[in-house]
Parts: sequence; structure tokens; C-alpha cells
Amino acid sequence: MKVTLRQLAEWVNGEIDGDGTISVQAARSIHEAGPTDITFAADERHFVELHHSPAAAAVVPRDGPKANKPCIRVHDPLAAFVTIFEKLRPAAPQEEWGIHPTAVIHPTAQLGERLRIGPYVVVGAESRIGSGSTLHAGVVVGARCRLGEDVVLHPHVVLYEGTILGHGVIIHAHSVIGADGFGYRCIDGLHVKVPQMGHVEIEDDVEIGACTTIDRGTFGATRIGQGTKIDNLVQIGHNCRLGQRNIIVA
Repeated sequence: MKVTLRQLAEWVNGEIDGDGTISVQAARSIHEAGPTDITFAADERHFVELHHSPAAAAVVPRDGPKANKPCIRVHDPLAAFVTIFEKLRPAAPQEEWGIHPTAVIHPTAQLGERLRIGPYVVVGAESRIGSGSTLHAGVVVGARCRLGEDVVLHPHVVLYEGTILGHGVIIHAHSVIGADGFGYRCIDGLHVKVPQMGHVEIEDDVEIGACTTIDRGTFGATRIGQGTKIDNLVQIGHNCRLGQRNIIVA
């Protein structure tokens, strides 16, 4: 896709500094950009790198120093660059709405509208899948789970029985939600398992990285608050309570 710098500035409500008629084909990071690309410098520390970059143009702070190439000046260079990057990137092919013939859906499950349910997905008894949700290949949703609208479960995510997901939840590949907590008592020298009979509740707008595990509560809920973002390879133990908009890293 080839557009002028002036067109890019219109996309992000930016101000042109330099020649707005030059053509740009792609958006790339400052270390990868070539002579037909636009890049960005988030702050003055990056202007030295920008000076040596062969990029055709850059997105820079509105009050940043003078650059040696045409620029788009904006209040938030990173946010503006993300917008430009998304518009210049070729659109990924969209999967059609519907249920793949290899999916196994229990007859008591309730399915919303506009679903994408991929190959070999399993949905258990009395579970509910909200409208607009996508379950990629190999996802397993146990019995009596409740998924809100616009949920995305990437390949091989497993939800144990009773898991509750709010609207807009995203869970990346191979994560396991609702497995037993690690609870044992020592009785007569033996490790005796404490039954884990609770569940996991994940509120709206939570994103969970790949290969993360969140254990069910012993009797009540392990709860992840609204807007929380969890990295790859994180373990959340049983009975934990995370509030809203937390960041949890591996």
C-alpha cells in the first residue's frame, strides 16, 4: 500500500513538518525501516537513532527537536504509529462465522450469534458461549462454563468446569483456567488432597498470555478483576483475588 505523508497525517490528526507529498509504503521500527518506510521516535532519546535511520519519514512528538527527514508531529507518537501501522499492514483473512464440522458441542450448551468455533473444539454440558466469540482450534470448554460476548480463546486453551469469563476476554494459546489448586493435608504421614470445589471468575476486558495457569478456588472463586493484563507463563494460585486493571508479568 502506497500513500503520501499528508494522507498519513490526516489519519492521526498530525501536523506535517517537511515534504508532505513523499510516498510511504510500510511502517517499521526505527531499526528495520528502509527508504520507503515510516518509523517513529517516541522521545528525544530516539532522535539520534532517527538521524541515522534510512527511513523516508517519522512520527515524532509535537514539541520534539528538528529532524533530518519529513515528519508527522503528534501528541502521542506511539499511539499514532500504531494507527498507521495497522492501516498500512495487509489485512489478515477473516475466518467465516460458523461452527466447524469437527467441533463437538454438547446438546445442552447455549450458543450466541456470530460465533467462530474452529476445528476440534469441545464445548461441555450446560455451557454458554456469548455472541461474537471466537474459539480457535482445539479449545476445550468444560461443563457449566459461562463466556461473555466477544471472547477470544486461542488454540488449545482449556477452561475447566464452572469457569466464568466476562465480555471481551482474550486468552492466548495453551493457557489453562480452572485446574485444581495445589492443596494437600498431611494425615498419618500421607499427603491427602484437599478437594478443590470452587471456580475461576475473569471479569471484562482481561487479556491472559500464552501458557498461563489460573487455579480454581478451594470452595469459592479465584477472581481476576476487570481490565487486568497477564503475561505469558504466569501462575495464579487458588483463592487469589486480583483487583481491576492490574499488570502481572512472567
